Amino acid sequence: MAIIETEAPLHEAHRDNHTHRDVNGGWLRPAVFGAMDGLVSNLALMTGVAGGSASREAVVVAGLAGLAAGAFSMAAGEYTSVASQRELVEAELDVERAELRKHPVDEERELAALYEARGVEPGLAREVARQLSRDPEQALEIHAREELGIDPGDLPSPVVAAVSSFGSFALGALLPVLPYLLGATALWPAVLLALAGLFGCGAVVAKVTARSWWYSGLRQLALGGAAAAVTYALGNLFGAAV
Repeated sequence: MAIIETEAPLHEAHRDNHTHRDVNGGWLRPAVFGAMDGLVSNLALMTGVAGGSASREAVVVAGLAGLAAGAFSMAAGEYTSVASQRELVEAELDVERAELRKHPVDEERELAALYEARGVEPGLAREVARQLSRDPEQALEIHAREELGIDPGDLPSPVVAAVSSFGSFALGALLPVLPYLLGATALWPAVLLALAGLFGCGAVVAKVTARSWWYSGLRQLALGGAAAAVTYALGNLFGAAV
């Protein structure tokens, strides 16, 4: 009587914990970069204007102008950047698609050679390549992954990147302005709120990275604080000179 071997089930701990974060999505990088940039750039802009002994109204106008200009600039830049990258990838996919249509045998041999180079036995590599090449779309996806390092079905969206960048920059840039909009007449509430926001953003980012929350938070706090201090000193210097 033959014994039929069945594949052992995955260990419960491995099945529950062996998951990965979304590292290819088109929203995380522009959202994080937008929020950080909004906080640092607008805080630095406002401290520079305040350092030049400008009035409260001038500081508020500078903050709101920095928010609007920065948000639209970030959105336009992200859209153009991601759209250009996507168009380049799609052009390369068209080249690969044409090669699969014109030279299917050569492409199959190329795929088999890739698997052989990774240690698969030659006969098995040829058989795997043959089976994967039966479906043209599957073959395109495999070649794109192996040769270009991309997933044709998971390309970043320019619109998602632009919207994420716009919203996050505006939110970050709003924090330094908010105390003034609520009636503050001094700079220090805006600085404290912005620095707290930088620490919070850094701590949140740590949730999707390997860094500890306090390290990431303190790093962003130090970078933003340094930028604000430098621009305040420059504003003070230029304001005195004028």
